Amino acid sequence: MKNIVAKKLLLGAVVLPVLFSGTAMAQEQPEAYASDRRGEVATDSSGDCWRTGYWTPAMAIYECDPELVPKPVKTVEAPAPVVAPPPPPPVTAPEKVSLSADELFDFDKAVLRPGGKEKLDDLVAKLGDVKYDTIVAIGYADRIGAEEYNKKLSLRRAEAVKDYLVKEKGIPADRIFTDGKGEANPVTGDTCKGTKKTKSLIECLQPDRRVEVEVAGTREVVQ
Repeated sequence: MKNIVAKKLLLGAVVLPVLFSGTAMAQEQPEAYASDRRGEVATDSSGDCWRTGYWTPAMAIYECDPELVPKPVKTVEAPAPVVAPPPPPPVTAPEKVSLSADELFDFDKAVLRPGGKEKLDDLVAKLGDVKYDTIVAIGYADRIGAEEYNKKLSLRRAEAVKDYLVKEKGIPADRIFTDGKGEANPVTGDTCKGTKKTKSLIECLQPDRRVEVEVAGTREVVQ
């Protein structure tokens, strides 16, 4: 390494003593290496750094005196964690169940039969994986009898279904709504002939005596 010794040339000038305070001296940091015009450490043709007369081993830098300074350790940034993409949204489908009245009630009755209770038990079991907000029970009646009577009968049947679901299955009452449509929307259409209450006509009109339970919710469908 090359050392530079600064020399003072006095050309008829009077050198006056200058007093420096201890604080000022402490703040001045002498240069250990000579710098070029770009402010970088000056080197000779061999690539060695030029040391100034102030240089001491304690002021050595790795680029010029690697044998005096430990090699700096490069910090390696930890790789960014791999974030798995979010799962696709579940595919859902609406739920609507129609229950036959002859399984729930006797003819011209609104009292649940044992078989009807089993049907409702099965319905609740199927709702286990359904996310629902409301359940609507709509009762229907056949065309035998007076229209006003059948409308009230259909509503009593819907209310009987609600009462069982609330008291026996624990479904909140404010989530179940009921309605009675009477003779409206017959499933049999005009296929059953006759107007008198005969056994054959009662059997023919059986599909019209029903309770439709519609669940306003969704079920996840496995793709």
